[in-house]
Amino acid sequence: MIIRNQTRGTPIADAGSLAANPIKRMTGLLGRERFNSGEALVVTPCRSIRMLFMKFPLDVIFIDRANTVVGLCPDIRPFQFSPFFPQARSAVEVPAGTIAASQTQMGDTIQIN
Repeated sequence: MIIRNQTRGTPIADAGSLAANPIKRMTGLLGRERFNSGEALVVTPCRSIRMLFMKFPLDVIFIDRANTVVGLCPDIRPFQFSPFFPQARSAVEVPAGTIAASQTQMGDTIQIN
């Protein structure tokens, strides 16, 4: 799946995958040694994340049902917790630095294909 910031016209990921069932949502990226540039994991439904036992930091973009950005967590580190975003429907997990590189901001629209 390809993920773009439609508002800014910038790429977010060209190798996205979906975690939409309870097992995939719970395991997420656990066990991975790294997360490469251009990769993403879309976790749905999701309103917050926990970085327990992770091995690398992430950027997380929280989006609502209309794919509007309702929360941003740049550079969230292993063993940290994100804030809870009640209006979020999904979380787009990407390598640390992706939020800045894509210039993603609150209110932007994210396109997921």
